[in-house]
Amino acid sequence: MSFLANPYALVIFVMIAAAISLSISNRSVTLESFFNGKNFGSEPSLWTLILSQVTTWIFARSLLNAAILGYFYGLAGTLAYTFYYISFLTGGFIVSRIRQEGANSVQEWLGNYFGKIGHWTYNFLVVLRLLSEVFANLIVIGLIFSSAFPEFEISGQIAIFVVGIIGLLYSAKGGFQASLKTDVFQMVIFLIVFSICFLWMILSIDFSISSILEFDGVHDQGARPGYVLICVALLQVFSYPAHDPVMMDRGFIASQKKTNYSFILAFIISTVCIFSFGLFGIQAGVIGYGYENQLLGTWQNMFGPAMYFFLMCSLLISAMSTLDSALASSARLVVDEFQLFERNIFNGRIVMSFFMLFGILFTLFPNQSLFDAVAVTGTASMFLTPVILITFLGGKIPIWAYSITWMCSMIGAFAYIFRDSAIVMYLLPSLHKYDQLLSICLYIILFGFLVCILGSFFNRFVAKN
Repeated sequence: MSFLANPYALVIFVMIAAAISLSISNRSVTLESFFNGKNFGSEPSLWTLILSQVTTWIFARSLLNAAILGYFYGLAGTLAYTFYYISFLTGGFIVSRIRQEGANSVQEWLGNYFGKIGHWTYNFLVVLRLLSEVFANLIVIGLIFSSAFPEFEISGQIAIFVVGIIGLLYSAKGGFQASLKTDVFQMVIFLIVFSICFLWMILSIDFSISSILEFDGVHDQGARPGYVLICVALLQVFSYPAHDPVMMDRGFIASQKKTNYSFILAFIISTVCIFSFGLFGIQAGVIGYGYENQLLGTWQNMFGPAMYFFLMCSLLISAMSTLDSALASSARLVVDEFQLFERNIFNGRIVMSFFMLFGILFTLFPNQSLFDAVAVTGTASMFLTPVILITFLGGKIPIWAYSITWMCSMIGAFAYIFRDSAIVMYLLPSLHKYDQLLSICLYIILFGFLVCILGSFFNRFVAKN
């Protein structure tokens, strides 16, 4: 076990995981397997679909977010992030309804109602989502290796580049089908190393359920911001899955019955995992350790070298899994949905390379808040809630109402990005950024429903006259 204290143990783990991922990627690649995940026309098994759904949503930034929110805001903080995983249920419902209407993707469904504007507005949002997934998971990798090699100032940047290239190599090798295969392997590894850490924590003498339940976080406002964030999650939980291409892409590659089961079981497994990981952050606060280096230094002091090693392995394997899934979805988005290039494997690989390049470049920007990456795209996606619900209920929303609702969400997302600017502070004065976020979400939802309902009535009036 003494070897696990050596930071090079993490390097060896990444090399082994990368070698296995490369070896199990498809050797024979077809257009259907690369872009649609179907190998010679056969759909993935139920458990392949479930584990792929889970591992691509229990990504490294989510694990770290759940733990950080738990540390600062106690159980309310961890629950806030856990509530986002209701997205599997709402996402499964959205997929089922879209498939009943004969559409094979969210883009196709929106295009049927709103034409090219529906396609391009949604695809613009998906680009932001995919870039944020690549960027945020690379950031976690950089944090892990910066903490592991504090004597080397650029160790984090080197790790981001190396792991990013590794993820690109095995993703580009087999595309969507390779992502499904590696997801299963990576999820099994994650469950093993995470279970070891979790059992160690709950069996330690310092762990107490009552202390976990009573802990209000170390933030000077206590658990209050966590409860605010729960409200944000509940407002976003319908639109959030609809704008996630990784989840949506997996909703159209198997039979309807198998897909329904996969979403329900993925919800159960991922909710348990993300909540359990959040307890690591709460436990750090309960014991009274100081907040060091994005919680990683805190865990290093808490758990000792062996358990810390397994904890970092769970973060690294989840980051690698999300990277390949995001890259596979980026190839399908640009080639199949935007139709910017001829549909061939070479062009798909070029697209993957560009998304990885931009993801790496974004890590150089000063603002590296992990939750901000989630909140911005989640806020931007909220125009989908009134659009989808009213359309499902039989309303016909005119393109102008759709466009106004989309623009309102974009303004809200940028308002949250620039929340420290004078104009935003004037319009949304608040003591905490999550209060501002909740206000923005409420404005988007209320205004969006108002515009879409008025648009629907306008269409009915025009039709009658």
